[in-house]
Amino acid sequence: MNEFYSLEKKDSVVRLLQITDPHLFSAKHDTLLGVNTTDSFQAVLDQIQHSPFNYEAVLATGDLIQDHNPEAYHRFAEMVKQLGKPIFWLEGNHDQQPQMSLYLAKHSHIQPEKQILAGSHWQILLLNSQVANAPSGNLSFGQLAWLESKLAEYPERYVLVGLHHNILPTNSAWLDQHCLKNSDALAEVLSHYPNVKAILHGHIHQEVDAIWKNYRVLATPSTCIQFKPNCNEFTLDLLPQGWRELSLFADGRIETRVKRLTSNEFLPDLRSKGY
Repeated sequence: MNEFYSLEKKDSVVRLLQITDPHLFSAKHDTLLGVNTTDSFQAVLDQIQHSPFNYEAVLATGDLIQDHNPEAYHRFAEMVKQLGKPIFWLEGNHDQQPQMSLYLAKHSHIQPEKQILAGSHWQILLLNSQVANAPSGNLSFGQLAWLESKLAEYPERYVLVGLHHNILPTNSAWLDQHCLKNSDALAEVLSHYPNVKAILHGHIHQEVDAIWKNYRVLATPSTCIQFKPNCNEFTLDLLPQGWRELSLFADGRIETRVKRLTSNEFLPDLRSKGY
């Protein structure tokens, strides 16, 4: 495996899509809290393909599958193939290793690299915050050391960091206990590299665009169920499924927006108490 992926650019703007938390099953008719996750994911992919946003790559930020059956990774890979762009991924708390790496590696459009040199001005670094058999997140010593080495390797490039778990609280007690547990260690590594411009994550199934320790933090709706913010007990939201568009500029600026399905046909069972 190459240590990095070179994303060539004809102009100076790097355009990316983020999709996150599809929670796919090996059987396409299975549902999560009343939502058929294959159908909702396909609806997102269909709307993306009709969008005028001309992106170069896709970041899939974890929880690709739900039922612990690695065949669901084949479902993910076959579904995103229609986008015709390289797909980069990282682990979520519902994902399974080493099956995730092994099954996704069978598909040539799914890229294993975690360092992406994007054009002449950016690098994207994808971290594994997964803790085995736990919903919360942690960055291992190895992950933090790798992050620091890659930041030091290209100090002149602007940086977008991706991981699965949230750093900022959602003001929901049930969800915030499953956040990234060692965010201070992450902040210590990042503090030496002023070109880090944003941190991108999934996990919380809701939209965030906020500031943490002078870093922009972006979270994105799931392609299946949505969690309602500011709820101490498990609560689902009725907002439609979504994804994120990002434009990374040569001067370090990031323009981004969340897009959602224009229809709202994939409604969850609001009586659900957890999953």
